[in-house]
Amino acid sequence: MGQFEVLTGNEAVAWGARLSRPQVVAAYPITPQSEIVEMLSRWIARGELNAEYINVEGEFSAGGATMGACEAGARVFTATCAQGLGYGFEYFSHIGWSRLPVVMAVTNRALGGYTIYCDHRDSLSFKDQNWIQFYCENHQEALDTIIQAYKVAENPRISMPAMVCIDGFYLSHTSSIVDIPEQELVDEFLPPSYRSRRLAIPPAGLKEKHEAWTGIWARELLKAKV
Repeated sequence: MGQFEVLTGNEAVAWGARLSRPQVVAAYPITPQSEIVEMLSRWIARGELNAEYINVEGEFSAGGATMGACEAGARVFTATCAQGLGYGFEYFSHIGWSRLPVVMAVTNRALGGYTIYCDHRDSLSFKDQNWIQFYCENHQEALDTIIQAYKVAENPRISMPAMVCIDGFYLSHTSSIVDIPEQELVDEFLPPSYRSRRLAIPPAGLKEKHEAWTGIWARELLKAKV
């Protein structure tokens, strides 16, 4: 049986990511998402989460680091929202159309003008970019859906990135009692990614990296056992 704690939405998301055992976390803080990556960075620094935290200069760099780590076979987590999602659009779009199973938390925040109020325009701008999107209703769903998102995204019959969205401030900064499951239970539900056993490096000398990766991952998906 797990433990019950009073968590904010951001804390619930961070716990969901921690329990999923990501190998690489690359993200840049932006209101109202900052608390998620702050918690993960503290856990990694203390040795409570065995992962590599990449300190990046912004969301564009976070997108590149996330894409590269996932291409190398790692289970990856990132988080952003609003203008941060727009700043990283080039890489995040590439992740979608490369079918890389990245999981990203988005604390929904309005785009356009200076505002930090909640709306869904940031995540909905990605509705045609080949990302699965989950929208959480409450704090428990925020934790559970992160874990489930990895299960779906890493399924070799799907192999698509997943965006887990919570309403900025309405969920991210309010608190509720959340059931945090035991790590053993999550490990049983979410085993190591099949991709971690299939590290593929593009042949030396190829000029078009994207074409090289596309061909390699297509072959890996065909070989994958479901």
